[in-house]
Amino acid sequence: MRIAVVGVTGMVGGVILQVLKESKLEITELIPIASERSAGKEILFDGKTYTVLSMKDGLKKQPQIAIFSAGGSTSKQWAPEFIKQNCYVIDNSSAWRMDKNIPLVVPEINADQLRKDDLLIANPNCSTIQMVLALAPLHQAFQLNRLVVSTYQSVTGSGVGAVRQLQDERICRPSPAKFYPHPIDMNLIPHGGDFLENDYTSEEMKLVDETRKILGDQDIRVTATVVRVPVMGGHSESINAEFHQDFEMKHAIDLMKYYPGITILDNPANNEYPMPKFAEGKNNVFVGRIRKDESQDKTMNMWIVADNLRKGAATNAVQIAEYICDKFDL
Repeated sequence: MRIAVVGVTGMVGGVILQVLKESKLEITELIPIASERSAGKEILFDGKTYTVLSMKDGLKKQPQIAIFSAGGSTSKQWAPEFIKQNCYVIDNSSAWRMDKNIPLVVPEINADQLRKDDLLIANPNCSTIQMVLALAPLHQAFQLNRLVVSTYQSVTGSGVGAVRQLQDERICRPSPAKFYPHPIDMNLIPHGGDFLENDYTSEEMKLVDETRKILGDQDIRVTATVVRVPVMGGHSESINAEFHQDFEMKHAIDLMKYYPGITILDNPANNEYPMPKFAEGKNNVFVGRIRKDESQDKTMNMWIVADNLRKGAATNAVQIAEYICDKFDL
């Protein structure tokens, strides 16, 4: 298995390497790829030193699978070149997610839709992944009607620049280049992505559009508010979910409890509930504060937390690669 990681020197790229090391993939050749300015650097993977290649040189290595985490413009330019060589491309950017001809995959939910000729596969937005994984078994049983979502997103979701800003502000050091338009330490910023004509942000609309595509139901009504918070362990989400069919809470909890990739952490008496500090470095999606909405029927509330660099990006991408290898005998 020749596998390329495009954007290997970035924050997500480093986590992809760690998840690959932990995975069941039998990698015979790692092909680390980054921008021209990073080419020539050395990285360590599974005890061996590798030299980072430019995109052109990495392409010459003819990988069988390439995991892209280098931004939308890079994906748009280079993914087609890899595909021409019959390479599967798993893209972590937003470039292809809403293309009706490109699968948008969370393996536990819809990997079985993949066909052998689906050489380009989109990895969903990090906040979408953790939300739909928790909701998928409930949607299958009770059919979602409406979702009200508020996210509390780690600065790691914005990249290295955002992390540096938070670290600089915490030690009262002037930040050389502020990533956010406001201070993030000791603050909350209700702004993720770019503001659109409807006054929602691009991050908020990803939660709307991607949820419908992954769950295969364009009639689900979704409204979202995205907030950046001064934490680094993972993304948290407050979810209010209304269904078409009524349900018993125990049944709903059991459906999530036995669904792959979900861990229920919900013991209010002992102050046990998901938090970013707990989720950091773990692959599962953690669900707690599960309760009936007492203001209306067929509705429940829950709190969902996951490491956005893991299940929200690297882990999901590697799981797709594992599925491809198993399903199509690579």
